[in-house]
Amino acid sequence: MADKVKVFCIMFNNEDKREYSPGEVLSGHVVVEVSTGVSVQIKAVKISTRGCAQVCWGEGTRKASSPSSAVIANTSSQCEQVEYFCISQTLKETSDGEEFISLDEGHYEFPFHVELTQTPLVTSFKGKYGSVCYEVTAVLQRPLNQDQTVNREFSVISHVDVNSPWLLSSVSTNNKKMIGCWIFTSGPISLNVNINRRGYCNGESIPIYAVIENFSSRLIVPKAAIYQIQTFMANGKTKSHTKLVASVRGNHIPSGCTDTWNGKTLKIPLVSASIFNSSVIRVEYSLVVMAQIPGAKKLKVELPIVIGSIPYNGLESRSSSLSSHFSMDMSWLALALPEVPEAPPNYADVVSEEEFELHSPSYSQSEELERQLGGPAFVYIQEFRFQPPPLYSEVNSHPVHS
Repeated sequence: MADKVKVFCIMFNNEDKREYSPGEVLSGHVVVEVSTGVSVQIKAVKISTRGCAQVCWGEGTRKASSPSSAVIANTSSQCEQVEYFCISQTLKETSDGEEFISLDEGHYEFPFHVELTQTPLVTSFKGKYGSVCYEVTAVLQRPLNQDQTVNREFSVISHVDVNSPWLLSSVSTNNKKMIGCWIFTSGPISLNVNINRRGYCNGESIPIYAVIENFSSRLIVPKAAIYQIQTFMANGKTKSHTKLVASVRGNHIPSGCTDTWNGKTLKIPLVSASIFNSSVIRVEYSLVVMAQIPGAKKLKVELPIVIGSIPYNGLESRSSSLSSHFSMDMSWLALALPEVPEAPPNYADVVSEEEFELHSPSYSQSEELERQLGGPAFVYIQEFRFQPPPLYSEVNSHPVHS
């Protein structure tokens, strides 16, 4: 009697954890609460933890057999499934000689502990024609009643580091279009777009650098958008679905004018990370900058981007900002220095005649000096006198007099 089981559910020990990675431990307990005044007989409590990807879509249509009916039915469908892992555990079961286990009224918890496989997993995702799903299924086996089953999903993330070198490289592209027909062409419209890197995370803003030139006779409106491209593969066939996730509009550009985007920002909302490691599902993103032209097909350029899970550390930007900050702090020095540096004062202008005479050697000292030098000391004195003074860095500003 199923109504005797008041509560049957799965609880995780860390309910705040949003995503799990390969190799991490998923733990929790299966809760069974029996109604008051009754008892429940069970054979076992089991769980299975499973991860898989599956895709399915219909192809072709045909009219229903009844001519009066307008119902359209699919003639065929393309489906495929890939299982990543399946781990089964028995939390409680009858022992030898027991036919069943009796649970009296009350609250019961059966703990479980599952270590996810170390092999790379595909990020959880739900799309138009398929999904990547991870779940825990608990089964309450009853000897006299139908088994009860409950499921609980959890999310898995396959980390994509946007600091990888190939995701830090800039991306640029351009496109041009002539407006008019034959001899009535009015002029070209051109787009030149650049972004600093191709890897971003949820919540980040993409700075867009663009030059939009309008030499046509029409008023154009520039726009930037992020699209999610979902690709599903089954039985050698492919099905795609494109979804707009964010957009921003620029100012109108009149005829003969140019608009420049110096880092116009487009914020990335909460979306799934890019998926490249699945054989049945791919999730890619594209930044599209376009010019909407009245009465003509829009001109656009596409730049592939990757949505990752490990945020940009910004080391290069911090280094550049520190250097620019240092340059700003040292800018006062350039203002304080004169444009043309002054020459140092002449030695004769600094030393007076009295000081010179005071420190000049006596006649006897001069004779002894000349004997040692092997010539007149005056020549050497004059040579020394007109030597340039020492560099400022060589002068001791705090001499010690003995």
